[in-house]
Amino acid sequence: MVNRNLIRGLDLTEEEWQSELTAALDGVPTEEIAWTTQEMELNKIVEGTVLRVEGDVVLVDVGYKSEGIIFRNEFEEDEELPEPGAKVKVLIEDVEDIHGLVDDSRGMITLSKRKAEKIEAWMKVMETVKEGDVVTGTATRKIKGGLLVDIGVNVFLPASQVDVRRPADIGDYLGRTIQCLVLKIDEARRNIVVSRRALIEAERAEKKAQLLADLEVGQRRKGVVKNIADFGAFVDLGGIDGLLHITDMSWGRINHPSELVSIDQELEVQILHIDYEKEKIALGLKQRTPSPWENVEEKYPIGARVKGKVVNVMSYGAFVKLEEGIEGLVHISEMSWTRRISHPSEMVQPEEEIEVVVLNINRDKQEISLGMKQTQENPWDVVADRYPIGSVVKGTVRNLTNYGAFIEIEEGIDGLLHVSDMSWTRKISHPNEMVEKNQELECRVLSVDQERRRIALGMKQMTDDPWETDIPG
Repeated sequence: MVNRNLIRGLDLTEEEWQSELTAALDGVPTEEIAWTTQEMELNKIVEGTVLRVEGDVVLVDVGYKSEGIIFRNEFEEDEELPEPGAKVKVLIEDVEDIHGLVDDSRGMITLSKRKAEKIEAWMKVMETVKEGDVVTGTATRKIKGGLLVDIGVNVFLPASQVDVRRPADIGDYLGRTIQCLVLKIDEARRNIVVSRRALIEAERAEKKAQLLADLEVGQRRKGVVKNIADFGAFVDLGGIDGLLHITDMSWGRINHPSELVSIDQELEVQILHIDYEKEKIALGLKQRTPSPWENVEEKYPIGARVKGKVVNVMSYGAFVKLEEGIEGLVHISEMSWTRRISHPSEMVQPEEEIEVVVLNINRDKQEISLGMKQTQENPWDVVADRYPIGSVVKGTVRNLTNYGAFIEIEEGIDGLLHVSDMSWTRKISHPNEMVEKNQELECRVLSVDQERRRIALGMKQMTDDPWETDIPG
């Protein structure tokens, strides 16, 4: 049966490859050739005996009343002409001055040795080759749409079937001995279509199945890098490709796989995961060496001060490399006790070396929380000593709300001046009736809550309560 699925993959139409195969038969119309033993005289293959050689013709007795002739160009240039008495198979090609049978003729018979050989070769191939067989031949000629391959007869190899990826020039295969899979045999027309690609794909599928059966998670295998993408590299393990993801290339930070691997580079990788159903394999390069996170708690105990290099600055914080493969995050909230930071770049820059304190470690997630402000004294720890209750402080109005004004008494430390503490006598609806933003003023410290980081300030307390001294009861 004809493998229709494979035939659909060919580039040529039925008419186009039929035309090319007809050319491969040197123009002999297949429908005019006597392939069977029916009693036909013209286009019949017979065995004759060489009588003599006269000039450019060889006269042959083919058992009829007239002699047959073979022209000299039927023989190869370096081929010796047969001696009288030699046997030769020929095709009865034409008969002079006769429209009936050769037996009734006195005319000359034209014979073809070359066509007889070609036809017999076709018949021999038809007896020994069937669809699905593997055949070996030499690519002899480049024609429209593909190549002619001599396997004893010329067969058609479409350009799309030369290789898995279509070659830039199929002419490079001329003169090469190649193996192909027989896709289609048309016995009526004596046409054969073959595919080298189908054979390669079948061999690869067999290798892939065997390789999948042999692979195990944890194995180390050698492979060759075949392709590189932004997310990783594809490595040929010898019949099947595996994905080496960028996150499994190094314990350290890399921006692109090309920093570590290159096309055609040989690598030893570790099998991380196998999906037998989807035939997908996950590979690792960094797993060949111990993880730096194995004893991270011992190297970086919580509370320890360590130095590191800033490797990346994001809107929410900065990543600091402590060693190759270990990075920690300094969140923007852990950069300063007092400064109001809009972006981490106000505090640090990439490649800058800084001192940090280890705040927390999650080994399972491979995360370390770091702090910069913890390397300095927390000003709120001494705020009660610096601003005792009843003391007078100077500050700047930083912000106004419906209920009061926030007064910055030093960088990062604000006190709240409540509307009820602005005046002894006036009824104030909004703080802007008494103060304005960026105004400098003096206030008295009313209370300090270190745990909640709050300082209460009073403006009216800068003077005595008139209800107690000036206003009669």
